[in-house]
Amino acid sequence: MAQSSASSAARRPRLLIIGLDGLEIRYAERLMDRGELPALEALRARSACFRLDHGPAQRTGLAWEHFASGLSPAAASRWSAVELDPGTYKVWQEGARFKPFLDQIGARVTVFDAPYVDLRRTTEMRGLVGWGAHDPGTEPYGRPAELAQSFQDRFGPYPAAEWTYATPAYCAATCESMGQSLAAAVDRRLEAALWMLQAVPDTDVFFVVTGELHSAIEGLWHGVDPNHPLHAHPSAPAAANALLEVHRAVDRFVARLAEACPGWDVLAFAMGGMGTNTSDLQSMALLPELLFRDAFGRSLLQVSSDWAQAPDAILHLDPQEGWNNARSWFPPPELRPARPARFGRGLRRLVRRVLPPKTGSGSPLGPFRSPLNWQPTTRYAALWSQMNAFALPSFYDGRIRVNLRGREREGRVNPTEYADTLERLENLLGECRDPRTGTSAVAHFERPSAEDPFALDNSDADLTVVWRSPATALIHPRYGMIGPLPYRRTGGHTGPHGVAYLATSSIAAGDYGERSSFDIAPTVVDLIGARSASELSGRSLLRDVGTA
Repeated sequence: MAQSSASSAARRPRLLIIGLDGLEIRYAERLMDRGELPALEALRARSACFRLDHGPAQRTGLAWEHFASGLSPAAASRWSAVELDPGTYKVWQEGARFKPFLDQIGARVTVFDAPYVDLRRTTEMRGLVGWGAHDPGTEPYGRPAELAQSFQDRFGPYPAAEWTYATPAYCAATCESMGQSLAAAVDRRLEAALWMLQAVPDTDVFFVVTGELHSAIEGLWHGVDPNHPLHAHPSAPAAANALLEVHRAVDRFVARLAEACPGWDVLAFAMGGMGTNTSDLQSMALLPELLFRDAFGRSLLQVSSDWAQAPDAILHLDPQEGWNNARSWFPPPELRPARPARFGRGLRRLVRRVLPPKTGSGSPLGPFRSPLNWQPTTRYAALWSQMNAFALPSFYDGRIRVNLRGREREGRVNPTEYADTLERLENLLGECRDPRTGTSAVAHFERPSAEDPFALDNSDADLTVVWRSPATALIHPRYGMIGPLPYRRTGGHTGPHGVAYLATSSIAAGDYGERSSFDIAPTVVDLIGARSASELSGRSLLRDVGTA
C-alpha cells in the first residue's frame, strides 16, 4: 500500500507557486513593456492570465490568510486582523487562526516564508515560515526541526528586517538604501528558496512568497505615481529608482525558480493591487481625533504651529524623526470618570486597557498576537468606554465601533438608537473635507452584512469609512481643522486588481479576463488533481475555460 501511494504521488503533477506579495500589476506591466522584467514578461506570454478581484475583502488586510485558509471573510467569520475584546476594550493584532488548506489535499507540500501559513497547525507540510515575510501572521517555525536548524545555521536572520515597515519618503538617501537593501534581500530569499528545494526534493508543491515588493511599494510609491502629493519631493527620483531595483530583483527571483523546476506547472499571483495610500493618516490619526472631539468637545491631537499655519501644504518631516514620535503628537488624555462613584476601580481598569497584550500566542496553537500600542488610535483607548462610538486601530480604511449597550461592557448607545447612530456618524464624516483639494474626504461608507449588531464579530466594525484621497488633514464645520500631519506610507492597498499567471498544459495561454481572488486556492487543488478535505471559497480557474 505504501508503495502504491508513493507511486501515485510520483505521478502527480508538480506545481511551483510563487506569491508576489505587493505586486501592482499596472506598474509591473509598464516595466514589462519597457523590457525591465524579462522573466515576468516571458511567464505572462506562456500563461493563462487573470485579473483578480478581491472586492471589499481587500480592506480586511488578510489577503494571505484568505489564500492560506481558502476562506472568504464571511466563511471564516473574520473581518480584520485587529481584534477587540468588548468586555475590556483591549485591542490587538491577531495572526493566522486556520489550518492551511494545503495540508488537507493529500499532497507533499513544502512552504517557504508564506504569510499566514501556520505550520504548527499542520501535520504533513514541511518548510519554514516567519523568516522575513511582510505581516507574517505566524511565529517563526520550521518542520522538520533539523531542516529549520540547518536553515538557521546557513542563512541566519532575514537581512532587511529594518526596512520591512520603513517610511523613508522624506529622505532621498533613505529611499535609496531601502531599495538596495530590499533588492539584496530578494536575492538572499532566492538563494534560500533554491536551497530548500534541494533540501526537500520529494515535494509535489513548492510554495514560496516574496514580500519585498509589499514593503517597497508602501514606502516608495510616491516615486512612480505622478498624482501623489509627494511626487514633487526631492526624494521621489530616488524612490522611483529604488522601486525599480526591487522589481528587477523579483524578476530574477521568478526566473531562477522557474529554471530550478523544469516541467512543473507554475502559478504566480498577487491577491490584490497596490497604489496610493489614502488611509494611514485618516484612519490612524484624524478619524479617532474627530470622534474624540465629537464626544468631549476638546482636542487631544497637538499639531505644531508651523504645520497648523499651512493645512493645505505638503509638510516636510525630519528624516531622523519620522513617524517614530507620532505618539508624542497625542498626549495621554485626561481620564474623566463616567461614573464618579466607581472612579478608583475604573481608573485601574483604564490603566489595564491601554497596556498591550503580550506578543505571541496564548496557547501552543493559539493565534499569534501583536500589540498595537504604536498606533495613535490607541491613545484614545482609555476613554472608549465613555464614547458613543470610537475608531478602531486600522491598517486600511477607517473602522468605527459603536459602544453598544448589551454588547460592549460599558455600552452607551441603546440598541433602538443603533441605526440612527450610524446615520449620524455618516453625516458627521460626510461634512469633512480635504483642505488641499476642497473635496469630500470620504468616498463611501460600508456597513456590515449582519443586520443584527449583536452578531457582529469582534474583528468587525459597525461602520467602515473608505477615504477618497491622500489627505493630510480634515476640516469640519463644527470641529475645525484636524491636522495636518506628515505622510507615513505613500503606498497602500488601493489597486483595483491582483493578477494570476498560470503556466500549465491544462489551459492555453491567453487573457482570460477577471476572476475572484478566492478562486486561487481551489485552482491549486485542481492543478495537482487532488481534493480538499475542507470546503473552499471560490471556484477553480480551470472551470469554465477552454483547455489546451
